[in-house]
Amino acid sequence: MDDLVVVGLYRHGVTVDNERRAFSGWTNSLLSEAGRAALQQYKAHIPFYEKVIASDLKRCIDTAAIFFPDNQIDVWPELRELNFGRWEGKTHQELEHLEEYTTWLQDPFSNPLPEGENYQQFGSRISAAWKKWLDILAQNHLKRTAIVTHGGVIRHLLVELAPEKKEFWNWQIENGCGYELTGSLSALRRGERCISLQAVPSMEKRNG
Repeated sequence: MDDLVVVGLYRHGVTVDNERRAFSGWTNSLLSEAGRAALQQYKAHIPFYEKVIASDLKRCIDTAAIFFPDNQIDVWPELRELNFGRWEGKTHQELEHLEEYTTWLQDPFSNPLPEGENYQQFGSRISAAWKKWLDILAQNHLKRTAIVTHGGVIRHLLVELAPEKKEFWNWQIENGCGYELTGSLSALRRGERCISLQAVPSMEKRNG
Protein backbone atom coordinates (compact mmCIF):
# COMPACT_ATOMS: atom_id res chain seq x y z
CA MET A 1 0.00 0.00 0.00
CA ASP A 2 1.37 3.41 -1.00
CA ASP A 3 -0.72 5.29 1.55
CA LEU A 4 0.44 3.54 4.74
CA VAL A 5 0.67 5.86 7.74
CA VAL A 6 1.85 5.41 11.32
CA VAL A 7 0.27 7.32 14.19
CA GLY A 8 1.76 7.04 17.67
CA LEU A 9 -0.65 7.49 20.58
CA TYR A 10 1.18 8.43 23.79
CA ARG A 11 -0.24 8.94 27.26
CA HIS A 12 1.19 11.79 29.32
CA GLY A 13 3.61 11.09 32.19
CA VAL A 14 2.58 10.46 35.79
CA THR A 15 1.02 13.51 37.44
CA VAL A 16 0.54 14.62 41.01
CA ASP A 17 -3.15 13.69 40.71
CA ASN A 18 -2.25 10.26 39.29
CA GLU A 19 -0.17 9.65 42.40
CA ARG A 20 -3.17 10.67 44.55
CA ARG A 21 -5.43 8.42 42.43
CA ALA A 22 -7.69 11.42 41.88
CA PHE A 23 -10.01 12.04 38.93
CA SER A 24 -8.16 14.38 36.60
CA GLY A 25 -9.95 15.05 33.34
CA TRP A 26 -9.87 18.74 32.48
CA THR A 27 -7.93 19.63 35.65
CA ASN A 28 -4.51 21.01 34.73
CA SER A 29 -2.62 18.54 36.91
CA LEU A 30 1.16 18.81 36.65
CA LEU A 31 3.71 16.07 36.02
CA SER A 32 5.23 14.79 39.25
CA GLU A 33 8.98 14.55 39.80
CA ALA A 34 8.78 10.79 39.40
CA GLY A 35 6.72 11.25 36.24
CA ARG A 36 9.31 13.54 34.69
CA ALA A 37 12.14 11.17 35.62
CA ALA A 38 10.38 8.22 33.98
CA LEU A 39 9.77 10.22 30.80
CA GLN A 40 13.46 11.05 30.59
CA GLN A 41 14.25 7.32 30.77
CA TYR A 42 11.73 6.55 28.01
CA LYS A 43 12.92 9.43 25.81
CA ALA A 44 15.83 7.54 24.20
CA HIS A 45 13.40 4.85 22.98
CA ILE A 46 10.90 7.20 21.32
CA PRO A 47 10.97 6.92 17.50
CA PHE A 48 11.01 9.82 15.04
CA TYR A 49 7.81 11.53 13.92
CA GLU A 50 7.36 14.22 11.29
CA LYS A 51 4.61 15.99 13.18
CA VAL A 52 3.35 15.91 16.79
CA ILE A 53 0.14 17.25 18.33
CA ALA A 54 -0.97 17.20 21.97
CA SER A 55 -3.90 17.86 24.24
CA ASP A 56 -3.77 21.46 25.43
CA LEU A 57 -3.48 20.43 29.10
CA LYS A 58 -0.07 21.06 30.60
CA ARG A 59 0.70 17.43 31.46
CA CYS A 60 0.48 16.54 27.76
CA ILE A 61 2.31 19.63 26.52
CA ASP A 62 5.15 18.99 29.00
CA THR A 63 5.32 15.29 28.06
CA ALA A 64 5.52 16.20 24.38
CA ALA A 65 8.27 18.73 25.09
CA ILE A 66 10.35 16.04 26.84
CA PHE A 67 9.78 13.36 24.19
CA PHE A 68 9.98 15.62 21.12
CA PRO A 69 12.24 18.62 21.88
CA ASP A 70 12.96 19.19 18.18
CA ASN A 71 9.32 19.19 17.08
CA GLN A 72 6.91 22.10 17.07
CA ILE A 73 3.94 20.85 19.11
CA ASP A 74 0.45 21.92 18.04
CA VAL A 75 -2.09 21.84 20.89
CA TRP A 76 -5.64 20.60 20.39
CA PRO A 77 -8.22 21.23 23.16
CA GLU A 78 -10.46 18.56 21.62
CA LEU A 79 -7.90 15.89 22.64
CA ARG A 80 -8.58 16.42 26.35
CA GLU A 81 -9.59 13.61 28.69
CA LEU A 82 -13.20 13.09 29.75
CA ASN A 83 -14.51 16.03 31.80
CA PHE A 84 -15.38 14.64 35.24
CA GLY A 85 -17.31 17.75 36.25
CA ARG A 86 -17.83 18.14 40.01
CA TRP A 87 -15.64 15.09 40.65
CA GLU A 88 -12.49 16.66 39.22
CA GLY A 89 -9.62 16.39 41.71
CA LYS A 90 -11.57 14.04 43.99
CA THR A 91 -10.54 10.51 44.96
CA HIS A 92 -12.72 7.42 45.17
CA GLN A 93 -12.63 7.63 48.96
CA GLU A 94 -13.97 11.18 48.83
CA LEU A 95 -16.86 10.20 46.55
CA GLU A 96 -17.87 6.68 47.53
CA HIS A 97 -20.58 7.90 49.91
CA LEU A 98 -22.46 9.63 47.06
CA GLU A 99 -25.32 7.70 45.46
CA GLU A 100 -24.82 9.39 42.09
CA TYR A 101 -21.18 8.30 42.13
CA THR A 102 -21.94 4.65 42.89
CA THR A 103 -24.62 4.72 40.20
CA TRP A 104 -22.12 6.10 37.69
CA LEU A 105 -19.59 3.40 38.59
CA GLN A 106 -22.12 0.70 37.74
CA ASP A 107 -22.29 1.94 34.14
CA PRO A 108 -19.95 4.84 33.35
CA PHE A 109 -20.76 4.61 29.63
CA SER A 110 -24.45 5.42 30.11
CA ASN A 111 -24.78 7.35 33.36
CA PRO A 112 -24.07 11.10 33.40
CA LEU A 113 -21.30 12.93 35.23
CA PRO A 114 -22.61 15.91 37.25
CA GLU A 115 -21.58 19.08 35.41
CA GLY A 116 -19.25 17.01 33.22
CA GLU A 117 -19.35 15.10 29.94
CA ASN A 118 -21.18 11.90 29.27
CA TYR A 119 -19.32 9.18 27.40
CA GLN A 120 -21.23 9.80 24.18
CA GLN A 121 -20.15 13.45 24.15
CA PHE A 122 -16.57 12.46 24.91
CA GLY A 123 -16.47 9.77 22.23
CA SER A 124 -17.95 12.07 19.57
CA ARG A 125 -15.37 14.74 20.41
CA ILE A 126 -12.44 12.31 20.12
CA SER A 127 -13.71 10.68 16.94
CA ALA A 128 -14.15 14.11 15.32
CA ALA A 129 -10.59 15.08 16.32
CA TRP A 130 -9.25 11.84 14.82
CA LYS A 131 -11.02 12.46 11.51
CA LYS A 132 -9.68 16.03 11.47
CA TRP A 133 -6.14 14.72 12.05
CA LEU A 134 -6.45 12.19 9.22
CA ASP A 135 -7.52 15.01 6.90
CA ILE A 136 -4.38 16.94 7.86
CA LEU A 137 -2.22 13.87 7.18
CA ALA A 138 -3.74 13.59 3.72
CA GLN A 139 -3.40 17.30 2.93
CA ASN A 140 0.25 17.44 4.03
CA HIS A 141 1.36 13.96 2.85
CA LEU A 142 2.48 13.02 6.38
CA LYS A 143 3.50 9.41 7.01
CA ARG A 144 4.68 9.30 10.65
CA THR A 145 2.91 11.40 13.27
CA ALA A 146 2.24 11.25 17.00
CA ILE A 147 -0.47 12.38 19.41
CA VAL A 148 0.28 13.02 23.10
CA THR A 149 -2.96 12.75 25.01
CA HIS A 150 -4.75 10.93 27.85
CA GLY A 151 -5.51 7.35 28.80
CA GLY A 152 -9.23 7.57 28.11
CA VAL A 153 -8.64 9.15 24.71
CA ILE A 154 -6.26 6.38 23.69
CA ARG A 155 -8.62 3.66 24.95
CA HIS A 156 -11.49 5.13 22.95
CA LEU A 157 -9.39 5.24 19.77
CA LEU A 158 -8.16 1.67 20.27
CA VAL A 159 -11.72 0.41 20.75
CA GLU A 160 -12.56 2.00 17.39
CA LEU A 161 -9.34 1.33 15.47
CA ALA A 162 -7.27 -1.57 16.81
CA PRO A 163 -7.07 -4.75 14.69
CA GLU A 164 -8.08 -6.79 17.73
CA LYS A 165 -11.40 -5.85 19.29
CA LYS A 166 -11.25 -5.29 23.05
CA GLU A 167 -13.48 -3.54 25.55
CA PHE A 168 -12.53 -0.05 26.76
CA TRP A 169 -11.15 -1.13 30.15
CA ASN A 170 -9.21 -4.06 28.69
CA TRP A 171 -6.71 -1.70 27.08
CA GLN A 172 -3.82 -1.00 29.46
CA ILE A 173 -2.18 2.38 28.86
CA GLU A 174 0.80 3.11 31.09
CA ASN A 175 1.87 6.70 31.67
CA GLY A 176 4.48 7.79 29.14
CA CYS A 177 3.63 4.83 26.90
CA GLY A 178 1.12 3.95 24.24
CA TYR A 179 0.72 2.35 20.84
CA GLU A 180 1.61 2.93 17.20
CA LEU A 181 -1.21 2.35 14.75
CA THR A 182 -0.28 1.44 11.17
CA GLY A 183 -2.83 1.46 8.41
CA SER A 184 -3.91 2.65 5.01
CA LEU A 185 -4.79 6.33 5.26
CA SER A 186 -7.64 5.96 2.81
CA ALA A 187 -9.02 3.00 4.76
CA LEU A 188 -8.70 4.83 8.09
CA ARG A 189 -10.54 7.81 6.62
CA ARG A 190 -13.35 5.43 5.65
CA GLY A 191 -13.59 4.37 9.31
CA GLU A 192 -11.81 1.03 8.91
CA ARG A 193 -9.44 -0.42 11.50
CA CYS A 194 -5.67 -0.24 11.31
CA ILE A 195 -3.73 -3.26 10.06
CA SER A 196 -1.18 -3.46 12.89
CA LEU A 197 -0.62 -2.25 16.43
CA GLN A 198 2.68 -1.99 18.31
CA ALA A 199 3.40 -0.93 21.88
CA VAL A 200 5.66 2.12 22.25
CA PRO A 201 8.23 2.93 23.38
CA SER A 202 9.87 -0.36 22.46
CA MET A 203 12.06 -1.29 25.45
CA GLU A 204 13.57 -4.54 26.66
CA LYS A 205 12.28 -4.00 30.18
CA ARG A 206 8.83 -2.54 30.77
CA ASN A 207 6.39 -2.91 33.63
CA GLY A 208 3.12 -4.74 33.06
